[in-house]
Order: sequence, then structure tokens, then C-alpha cells
Amino acid sequence: MSKVIAVFGAGTGLGVSVARRFGREGFRVALVARRKDRLDALVEVLAGEGIEAVAFPADLSQPAGVPALVEAIHDRFGRIDVVEYGPISRDQGFTPAAELDAATLEGLTPLLLLTPVEVVRAVLPEWTERGEGTFLLAQGYSAAQPMPHLSGLGPVMAATRNYLYSLNAELADKGIYAGALTIASLIARSEVSAAAQAAFESADGPHFPVADPDDLAELCWDMHAKRDRVEQFHPESPTLHAPA
Repeated sequence: MSKVIAVFGAGTGLGVSVARRFGREGFRVALVARRKDRLDALVEVLAGEGIEAVAFPADLSQPAGVPALVEAIHDRFGRIDVVEYGPISRDQGFTPAAELDAATLEGLTPLLLLTPVEVVRAVLPEWTERGEGTFLLAQGYSAAQPMPHLSGLGPVMAATRNYLYSLNAELADKGIYAGALTIASLIARSEVSAAAQAAFESADGPHFPVADPDDLAELCWDMHAKRDRVEQFHPESPTLHAPA
């Protein structure tokens, strides 16, 4: 039975590129995101490239729905070998730290922290029994490097990053790998890149380079295949330019 990758937060940027990269290695693909119409369009694109993909519409800001979602994917494919988790939407934005409040953090926490923890809990029994599994987290640079005026997302992603490091250390000897791709760039073809750039500019923040999602997907594959680092930065030595 061929292996399966579940892409949580599948979109036109990194998500479909990851699906395509793993699909070239013979993986079948579960695509998870809120909008069924966009998922169906991605399924059609991948099918045209000979990649078997199935859409699983779901609201990932609802961690309570994760067990049923994972079970549905498992029922359809018979297994899950790799999870790539990287949802983000225009509904989420940056907040200056001085203006941050509990309500803002509470709104960000389910999607960025609670749901990935629940996804791991849902797949871990299968991975432990098989002695193999990969969890890849795609996150923004502010998870690792705080930036003035661009808070909110960062503190929550930093908590998830902390969890991921501990998770990898605990499970590595069981054949299970957890890794983070920390992206210090905008992502070409991503639906939220333009909105993110506008946020940076309005905050008089740094100018981020633009990354090709196919290059990022190649890094995801390399991390899965080699398992030789917990975290991969892109660019490897980020240089963010202040606005002129």
C-alpha cells in the first residue's frame, strides 16, 4: 500500500507544492482546508499530474474535530505516514505587542497550537505501532525571532515550536520525526502573501523576500528523508531589510 501525506492547510502556495513533491515520490495525498471549492480545484490539478488526491474540507480552528477528521482520512486511505501542517489565513494578522490582549491570543491559539497538538495525538498511535512517521510544521519567522509591531502570531507559534522540539526529542528513538520549516519570506502564489506584505509595510516593518513554494516543498522532502535537523530556516541566514 503506497504511503500517504496529509496536508493540513492546503492552498495554492506551499500546500499544493508539498502535495506535488511528495506525490512525485508515490505518495497519495489528503488535502485539508476550509473551502471545498478550492480543495476540489487542487485535487483536479494534481490528478492531471497523475497524483491521487482527495479533499477533506474542515475548519482547523476547531481542535475538537481533529479525531473525526483523521479517522476519515484513515478510512479513505488506510494509513497516514506524513503530516504537513501549515494553515494560515487572511483572518489572522499581526498585532503590536503593546496592543496585544488575551482575546487576540485566544483567537489564534486553536489553529496555531491546539489543533497541531491534537493532530499529533490522533496519528501517534498508528506511528508508534508502525515505528515510523513524520510531522512537518511550516511556520513564520516570528516564531523564532520576535519583531517589533509584528506580534500576536509569533508568541503562539513560538509555543508550538517549543512543543515540536520536545516532541522530536521524545520520539526520535521510536522512528518518529518532527521538524519545523521556519520561513522568513513571503510565498509566491500564496493567497495571503499580498495581505502579509501590506501588514509589514503598514507596520513600517522589514521587507521580506519572496520564496518559490516549490523550493520550500523540496526542503520539506529533504527534512522528511534525512531527519537530520529539527528546524530548517529559509533563507538559511535570514536578512530582513528595513524599509527605505
